[in-house]
Amino acid sequence: MGKREIAQELAGSQTEAEIFRTLQAGFADQFRAVFADDAAPRTILILPSLSLDREVLAKISGVNQYEQRMLCLLMLLRYPNAHVIYVTSEPIPPSVIDYYLHLLPGVPRNHAYRRLTLLACHDGSDQPLTAKILDRPRLVERIRQAIVDPARAHMTCFNVSALERSLAVRLGIPIYGCDPDLLEIGSKSGSRLAFREAGIAMPDGFENLGDAVSIAEALAALKRRNPEMVRAVVKLNDGFSGEGNAIFDFRDAPDDGDLSRWVFDRLPKLAFIAEGMNWGEFESKINLMGAIVEAFVEGEIKESPSAQYRIDPTGHIDIVSTHDQVTGGPSGQIFKGCRFPADKAYRLDIQDAGLKVAEVLRSKGVLGRFGVDFMSVRKGDRWEHYAIEINLRKGGTTHPFQMLNFLTDGVYDPATGTYRAANGQERFYRASDTLEAPQYRGLTPEDLIDIAVENGLHFHTAVQTGVVFHLIGALSEHGKLGVLCVGDTPAAAEALYNETVAVLDREGARA
Repeated sequence: MGKREIAQELAGSQTEAEIFRTLQAGFADQFRAVFADDAAPRTILILPSLSLDREVLAKISGVNQYEQRMLCLLMLLRYPNAHVIYVTSEPIPPSVIDYYLHLLPGVPRNHAYRRLTLLACHDGSDQPLTAKILDRPRLVERIRQAIVDPARAHMTCFNVSALERSLAVRLGIPIYGCDPDLLEIGSKSGSRLAFREAGIAMPDGFENLGDAVSIAEALAALKRRNPEMVRAVVKLNDGFSGEGNAIFDFRDAPDDGDLSRWVFDRLPKLAFIAEGMNWGEFESKINLMGAIVEAFVEGEIKESPSAQYRIDPTGHIDIVSTHDQVTGGPSGQIFKGCRFPADKAYRLDIQDAGLKVAEVLRSKGVLGRFGVDFMSVRKGDRWEHYAIEINLRKGGTTHPFQMLNFLTDGVYDPATGTYRAANGQERFYRASDTLEAPQYRGLTPEDLIDIAVENGLHFHTAVQTGVVFHLIGALSEHGKLGVLCVGDTPAAAEALYNETVAVLDREGARA
């Protein structure tokens, strides 16, 4: 039996799960020996696979280039004995790699290049990157050969599914992320259960719904409990970035009669957040992954803050950051970007609420980075916060904060919810994954770098403020890219963001 056949037979088996648990259990010793010493030799395999529902992913423009969002982790080459392996579906242009390596503080580019291994599947299909790797035994072997010492190596991923677990077992290295057997905790239904266990507020609703009938009955029950309710949200259990949500409108609902039947008949008229979604596709997703129903959080003044945490292999919880999410779309539920930190009026409140959730997740064995999203509504001079979901993966707020940390070598202070760079000064940022405009199409990575240099849109190491671009590979084809704008005040960060957009709009129109 060949290597491919052996791997296929092991995939998904109880034996594979047991091997993976053993690898994860040994990660604590590696963590203690390596992570506290910047000079310690180590290998980090960066696997930016979006191992999520393919049909929902297809609704996101330029999603085939989202593998480049984790290029901020090339900054790990700042550690002098770190080796980084970065695998993608298709090769990354050398100019993009040069752009990131140029940001490395105090590390000659040649030194960094010697410790960087770039590998690609040369496959642009819509299959998850990890599936492509697993289907290429020779590529798996090249990854294995690039790992300097498996005892000092780990894998970091966008999210961890059964695919990433299979690859970890084949390579014999742990993952700094959550065991896929625990992913249900991070589903919409699992999130509500965790919020209930943590004792924090969440919207009125129902979880673990599996078909259209149960959805209709839950919506009707919500309306009966709150006759003044105007809208409710139906969310796919494994939806993300708001793309798996739909709004139900209760206007014209009957005061008597069979409310459940009235709701059921109107489910095809749901207002779907994902562009191009329809009831037939949405219902099939409900049947496949389940869903929840929640009251729509109404309010004239409301925000969408989030709090980020990390549980390390020893079980310690780190409070990483808070953000105000920038959302858009017809109902304001699509993630567009973020501001760091969250508003000082409530950042510590959501941080404390999220910490209660983190303690619940730790008790269940969760490992790695995750975020807790909230919907916050201003009522007079106070804010009310409702927990919305847990993201057991790296999200849209992860890479901006990591880049800030790498560039400024600072620390986050949980006592104040602020970040101080190595020079002791506070830093703030505005970031987005979705700078998108028709006039940007056709601009190549080289064009973007020229525009940045000519207009001073770069990071200034001396003052530790400036602009860093990401998602550069989506620019030419989709007219889309990401940006991080770091300032010494929130207003300065916002102004720098607006200036960057204005420059791109102007230069894109000239092209």
